[in-house]
Amino acid sequence: MNAPTQTDLLAVTLNRLHLKNPILVASGTFGYAREMQPFLDFSKLGGIIPKTITTEPRIGNPPPRTIETSAGLLNSIGLDNDGIDLFLEKHLHYLASLDTALIVNIAGRNIDEMAEMASRLDAFQNQITALELNISCPNVSGGVDYGTQPELTEKMIQQVTESCQLPVIAKLTPNVTSVVEIAQAASQGGADAVSLINTVQGTAIDWRRRKPVLGGVFGGLSGPAIKPVALRVVCQVAREVDIPIIGVGGISNIDDVMEFIVAGASAVQIGTANFYNPGLATQLVGELEQILLEEKCSQVSELVGSLVYPKKS
Repeated sequence: MNAPTQTDLLAVTLNRLHLKNPILVASGTFGYAREMQPFLDFSKLGGIIPKTITTEPRIGNPPPRTIETSAGLLNSIGLDNDGIDLFLEKHLHYLASLDTALIVNIAGRNIDEMAEMASRLDAFQNQITALELNISCPNVSGGVDYGTQPELTEKMIQQVTESCQLPVIAKLTPNVTSVVEIAQAASQGGADAVSLINTVQGTAIDWRRRKPVLGGVFGGLSGPAIKPVALRVVCQVAREVDIPIIGVGGISNIDDVMEFIVAGASAVQIGTANFYNPGLATQLVGELEQILLEEKCSQVSELVGSLVYPKKS
């Protein structure tokens, strides 16, 4: 029997979304990709997710916008971006020219705005692979409204999927009582997959000055500190909701990748680690291939959700 090729080993399918491998780079940590060109070969990635775009340009939150923590990064960027018009004019052609999937991350102030953006982007199906809906940003006004109430989540996903033919991913927040309920609502609304998780809401305080450190006061915590939370959420959703999962949160090495895959993620996103090791994502592709060969797997999906839970007494 012939050994599986890299294409056979690493290719993943998340409903209508097909990727050549499961290693993606997370929105907000990769700019519009041009910034990262000196550091890695884009063609080796499973996909690129540029920074979130909104209908109108946003200047973001007042500085300071980031602060390092003992085990990660706290950010209050506030969705600073060029807006959809300039994205289409300045960035789309370049991003689409890269030999990898392009997943466009969008955020709207309400359901109609999100659906309208999806409809506009649907006209570029030959360049855009899928949409990721950011309904979970913790550092903008109204950023998580549609990701914290199941009925609103389902309604938004349904309206977006009716407005475009592109595969749709819902990026969900951990800042709720039950992410499982939100993931179920996203599935019922027609999402092809869910990204778990966005950042965990936090803050930093300068006690001597009696002031918050971040200009936006509250921000989103990312990096190794949130990996246990992200893994917990992936495990819970994988066990209770029949929807493909993209794992996000604190991934910085191949063991982290494998933990998310075994927990139930069909793909992963590299986020904060891009800031200090911009070539990590492509390195992980090669390391993942080696592990699959060592495990004698014919495709990565064989390990997805293979975690064995202890029997209940």
